[in-house]
Amino acid sequence: MCGIVGYIGRRNALPVIIDGLKRLEYRGYDSAGFTILNNDEKYLTYKKAGKVKDLEDSIDYNVYTGNIGIGHTRWATHGEPTDINAHPHFCMEGKIILVHNGIIENYKSIKTKLESEGYIFKTETDTEILANFINYNYKNTKDFVKAVQVSLAGVEGTYGIACLCRDEKDKIIAARKGSPLLLAVGDGEFIIASDASAVLNYTRNVIYLNDGEMAIITKNSHILKTIENKEINREIEVLDMVLDQIEKGGYEHFMLKEICEQPESIQNTFRGRINFTTGVAKLGGLEKVLPRLLEAKRFIITACGTAWHAGLIGEYLIEQFCRIPVEVEYASEFRYRRPIINKDDIVIAISQSGETADTLAALREAKKFGATTVGIVNVIGSSIAREVDAGTYIHAGPEIGVASTKAFTSQLMSLALITMMLAREKETLFSKTLIEMAQELKQIPDKIQRMIDRKEEYKHIAERFKNANNFYYLGRGVNFPVALEGALKLKEISYIHAEGYPAAEMKHGPIALIDENMPVIFIAPKDRTYDKIISNIEEVKSRKGIIIALANEEDDNIKNYADYILRVPRTLGIFAPILNIIPLQFLSYYIAVFRGNDVDKPRNLAKSVTVE
Repeated sequence: MCGIVGYIGRRNALPVIIDGLKRLEYRGYDSAGFTILNNDEKYLTYKKAGKVKDLEDSIDYNVYTGNIGIGHTRWATHGEPTDINAHPHFCMEGKIILVHNGIIENYKSIKTKLESEGYIFKTETDTEILANFINYNYKNTKDFVKAVQVSLAGVEGTYGIACLCRDEKDKIIAARKGSPLLLAVGDGEFIIASDASAVLNYTRNVIYLNDGEMAIITKNSHILKTIENKEINREIEVLDMVLDQIEKGGYEHFMLKEICEQPESIQNTFRGRINFTTGVAKLGGLEKVLPRLLEAKRFIITACGTAWHAGLIGEYLIEQFCRIPVEVEYASEFRYRRPIINKDDIVIAISQSGETADTLAALREAKKFGATTVGIVNVIGSSIAREVDAGTYIHAGPEIGVASTKAFTSQLMSLALITMMLAREKETLFSKTLIEMAQELKQIPDKIQRMIDRKEEYKHIAERFKNANNFYYLGRGVNFPVALEGALKLKEISYIHAEGYPAAEMKHGPIALIDENMPVIFIAPKDRTYDKIISNIEEVKSRKGIIIALANEEDDNIKNYADYILRVPRTLGIFAPILNIIPLQFLSYYIAVFRGNDVDKPRNLAKSVTVE
């Protein structure tokens, strides 16, 4: 959500900033802007509602030349998405220039104080208030660094900032609390960015800022401090990704690319973690807390959105195969309902980005009560990854499309591996069963590829329903969360209303909406719920609903009931959700494409929700 890029170094800053902002577009935004300190030591600013391309098409690169600058893509919180509310923002005197991610919760009280001092505000944003607050403290301290420190100490809420000062033109100050920032270290240059995708074109050497930390950057040096002015020494980390991973690679959209990358991303998740001969799963990141996992009386999984759906599937797997009670909590609700958390509980936080604000807050709440915390995240070095007691990376690779696809299936694979590891240690599964699971796991990438090879079939069905107004997704058991995720994918990118339900719950109300215009997707693999699903299909069919069945490749019986069939390979129940979601991802993608939607950047959505 929002994106920051700041540059100081030997080259022209604006192309670096624009390139970085483009690579941060997937985070979600509604306006963009930048400020450059030009070669005449004048600050030049341009900002505009709309896309980064709109901004770029409106500027002359020959005008905005200089070696220092900051840029921003804004997601509107305080104030509408207009040119004037776009970042960067200035203090009243024009001395402090600021870009900001996050929300200043006590902005009203700060504004009242500043107004009493004669400050006048031009925008509706909390960021302009922060710029003026820094200016107010700069007048008192006569020191840019100190002014930022004093101001941030008086702020309640979240922030990631990059800041310039007209009186100290040789530096950028960056700071974070609750909104991710990193400092990229290049050859005679530094880049501040919200995430690594913005800097890969220039360097792979980065330093992640933690909450309550700031960086003071000049052309020749960088200093890390806490907001309380304590200096920090931190090693440079080398990013484990390359530029090709965040390019489309010939695909029309990142989402399509990422759906088609799932054979590889799934393999990366289990590579080196499973012995196919013995069925032994081993996750090195969990070894130090394994005794606590085995002794736990309860697991609590907390997450948001797609990751929450993964958590629901994890509940089915861990309870069924490990016999450990599991609760799944929306992270956004978890800390506000005074949850009962014990020291022998295990709290598992699932987040693709590792920066999801609600999930991070839920994690911190759990830590207050002494629970053991475990992370399942994708982004190495992210806040959740650094704050949990232990965890496992899903290794799905960068996911740029806002609608999560490969991260979801890699989260499911991670949960399956954790299940197998715990079941072996607790002896709730026999070795023979674990070996069977391991052998089937080995086949999962190939089975996903078989569905990718069927994508034209899915595309044909999608074209039939591109003008639908509503959808139902129905499943039973472990496939009920798959129905939820399938419906979410359709809503996210096609803007069609869709609901997921347990199939048996349909007759407790939703069946009233069934008519000849209602497409209903049934997840109907050949498992122990199959006969029940067929019965549910007949209930819908008798009311003239349109039946789309997701069924196994060898299931001929389904032809007697379904109007359309999404074919999937058969697998063991522990891995079924991984396969069953793939056709639903394709269906959502193609429907959105047929409707002419911006698939990778759907309206009103952000990839990583870093504010409450």
